Amino acid sequence: MQKQIVQILDYGIGNLNSVCNMISKCGGKPVLISKATELNLHEKIILPGVGHYCIGIDNLRSRGFEDVLREAVYVNMVPFLGICLGMQLLFDSSEEGNGIGLGFISGKVKRFSTENNPSLKIPHMGWNTVKVRKSCALATTEDEEMRFYFVHSYYASCQNEDDIFMTTNYGNQFVSAVNKDNIYGAQFHPEKSHRFGIGIFTNFIKI
Repeated sequence: MQKQIVQILDYGIGNLNSVCNMISKCGGKPVLISKATELNLHEKIILPGVGHYCIGIDNLRSRGFEDVLREAVYVNMVPFLGICLGMQLLFDSSEEGNGIGLGFISGKVKRFSTENNPSLKIPHMGWNTVKVRKSCALATTEDEEMRFYFVHSYYASCQNEDDIFMTTNYGNQFVSAVNKDNIYGAQFHPEKSHRFGIGIFTNFIKI
């Protein structure tokens, strides 16, 4: 049986090896894409990312990825998954600089505030639980509480509640995963989240 190809964007910012290893472990065939001309517009795409929002979006655009991603996502409707910073780049904008995001998901990325909770540590780092808010192709069927690994100082705020897939509590509730049609995003790192991350990637490969 031929393995499902999963394209992983290499735009100078992200945990590429960890994501590639997990895709292989889950039965997919990871393919690193560093040039827009290499992108197959009919195969699944993952946008990983760690670091500054503006650097991430600038790197995507300077490498010519934005237009081809729009064609793949909106015309060909390929499954598309953003991870950590990659999820944040799906949104319209961020408080982390003045960069304009991809706008695939309506909303804004905001910084965690300690105003009402001075003891809150930023970044939010470590394991935390999620609450599934709607049915989604990435959702696992396990009844037990799911835990994922997070490292981030900013979180996404959805304009449309229908786009919220998962939420997590850290000081206040925030959106930890999104879904809109064929577009998916995870603020946590499924590639570092053991069997729960394996469940996310396995379901993404099966879409």
